Amino acid sequence: MSCVLALRVSPRAARAGIGPWRAGADGREELEVRVTAPPTDGKANAEVIELLAKRLRLTKSSVRIVAGETSRHKRVALPLDEEAVRSLLG
Repeated sequence: MSCVLALRVSPRAARAGIGPWRAGADGREELEVRVTAPPTDGKANAEVIELLAKRLRLTKSSVRIVAGETSRHKRVALPLDEEAVRSLLG
């Protein structure tokens, strides 16, 4: 029971937030995530993990970036099924 979530991250946003779902460049759905941290020294990635963990009621250590460390387009592994993720994120 786990899933990989596709994200499009916007660093240096005025306000941090999650959503909405959008069609990605490859046609698949991506969840938009806005973070206030700059994309340097892993600060934006750390904020993405913190934001998702808080919203999904998970520990930060259970949210892992599995692809896209240095890209706006990321893949994040979560210990939840896709249905649970969608219901918690709205």
